[in-house]
Amino acid sequence: MHFAKVTDEIVVQVIVAENDFFDTFVDDTPGQWIQTSYNTRGGVHYGQDGQPDGGIALRKNFAGVGFTYDQVRDAFIPPKIFPSWTLNEDTCRWDPPIAYPSDGNNYRWNEDTQSWILLSE
Repeated sequence: MHFAKVTDEIVVQVIVAENDFFDTFVDDTPGQWIQTSYNTRGGVHYGQDGQPDGGIALRKNFAGVGFTYDQVRDAFIPPKIFPSWTLNEDTCRWDPPIAYPSDGNNYRWNEDTQSWILLSE
């Protein structure tokens, strides 16, 4: 299992441990340990094959250092990458103002032009 150490709503550490680890583990630093699921992204649980498997999607996203833990949503939210992106309430991930192109090519977001830029092959 994975656990995230949350201090002032920010993830400061992520570890692998069993539940009973915390019975003997002494941590007197501020914050709390909250379970996170390595296989959860955008509110969906994925199996070993990378496909949705119907498992429990724990706290919307696998926690990472720098993520915010939103207690009301019970969700880990990644840092906002671009000012123009908005939080998707269902996935607790950031959505661009224009959807990523679905033509199979690779793009990067250009915040100045508010558009996707095709990466050269």
